[in-house]
Amino acid sequence: MTESATTRVRELNLYRGYFDLVAAGQKTIEVRVKYPHLEDLAPGDVIRFRIKGTDETCDVRVNRVTEYKTFEELLDGEGPANVNPASSREQQLANIREIYPAEKEALGALAIAIELPQ
Repeated sequence: MTESATTRVRELNLYRGYFDLVAAGQKTIEVRVKYPHLEDLAPGDVIRFRIKGTDETCDVRVNRVTEYKTFEELLDGEGPANVNPASSREQQLANIREIYPAEKEALGALAIAIELPQ
């Protein structure tokens, strides 16, 4: 992906299973907590996903960022198949809450619509 001088690139870690789904173009919604460093994430930005501790990366372009109060609202609003086509809604909710406990979820949930470069 070629980046212009104005393209903002964010590096975020991603677990292997989710990374593989993103790299295959099957995961089109990334779920994150609304941390302060992500508040200004916007369409056109690039996210460089990295598997922690490796040099393996995958760049995606941000198409949209939508805020939800809870992970349940996010899954209902975005559709579980867009978040993880390999898991049921219930399993996804359990997985997300294992990564982000209740005090993190209370910050708000971000649905980041992503696409691989053309």
